[in-house]
Amino acid sequence: MRNGKRWLVASSAMAGFTLVELLVVLSILALLLSLAVPRYFSGVQRAKEQALKQQLTTARKALDEYYADQGQYPETLQALVDKHYLDKLPWDPIAEQNDQWLITPPELPLVGGVYSLHSNATGQAADGSAYTDW
Repeated sequence: MRNGKRWLVASSAMAGFTLVELLVVLSILALLLSLAVPRYFSGVQRAKEQALKQQLTTARKALDEYYADQGQYPETLQALVDKHYLDKLPWDPIAEQNDQWLITPPELPLVGGVYSLHSNATGQAADGSAYTDW
């Protein structure tokens, strides 16, 4: 019994972590987070850029289909939604809005108000090009 008590006393004194052990674990966690967080945010930005490219491609295809069917370009983007060429107005994930697109009207002799559209977002993409040039 005496040995058992000694063991219990010794084990309770050794329970827990030392300050050095906790600091080592926290420094390892900080190192891992410093590597993971920048990759996460760059991945989010790349996803937004891909979504913007897809929105532009879809909207431009709808404009071409509208022209092929109607013989003229729509006066507004809303006309594409009203005539069911698009389910809803395209969303710009970079600018986080759907009503501030840069609209390019068609050149004469073509008729209509929307020939093409570009993002109104400021800044540059990861490849160095401006969002307004897409």
